[in-house]
Amino acid sequence: MLLNTDIKFFKTIASFIGLGCIYSSLSYAQEIDCSAPDNSAMKTMCSSAFDQQRQKLKNQYLTAFLISDAPLRLLDDTHSIWLKRVQQCKTESCFNQQFELRTDDLNFYTSLNQSLTQHYLKVEHGKLAKHPIHLQVHQLSKDSIKIEGIAYRNPNNKKDTQTVPFLAYTTPENKQNIVDNEHDCKYQFDFNKAILTVKTQQKGCERFTGVYRLYD
Repeated sequence: MLLNTDIKFFKTIASFIGLGCIYSSLSYAQEIDCSAPDNSAMKTMCSSAFDQQRQKLKNQYLTAFLISDAPLRLLDDTHSIWLKRVQQCKTESCFNQQFELRTDDLNFYTSLNQSLTQHYLKVEHGKLAKHPIHLQVHQLSKDSIKIEGIAYRNPNNKKDTQTVPFLAYTTPENKQNIVDNEHDCKYQFDFNKAILTVKTQQKGCERFTGVYRLYD
């Protein structure tokens, strides 16, 4: 017959084993595969010069998984977007900057209450869009909504032109008709269960139009 001390001991061991399994599977999911880098960008990321950045990113992802209430699928899909994006880098400073930005993203998912935020990623033909866009609908209060967005451009651009921002404030009753304060563009937002469709009739405002998938 097991004593209480024995039971506690086995529970502790089981907890460590379980955490180890989680860490192993998650680390693999977010691992930068350096077993056989097949292009110059991967060779750069997998070099010893970026050992510390890769380990920091892996640790930050594990923290986000364990603490954040953001959808886990969002963590994986934004990682896929980031991995494709960082492989466009042509300079060491670009790689360093992208590692920092991804770490900041994961820290954001960890530090804020994601249960009050709906995340949408743009899709094309059922897959993540070639030119990624991320929209976030924040419920600030019962009567106030903030919509933020970021459209990703070439990471080799100057820092202030690597992305295009989107910012709007509205109410639950008026969130179908949105004005982007950054560019004074008017959009029609059609929320339909897990799909958001964004349209506009203004020329020069087409960047944020399209179909988005909800992560919940």
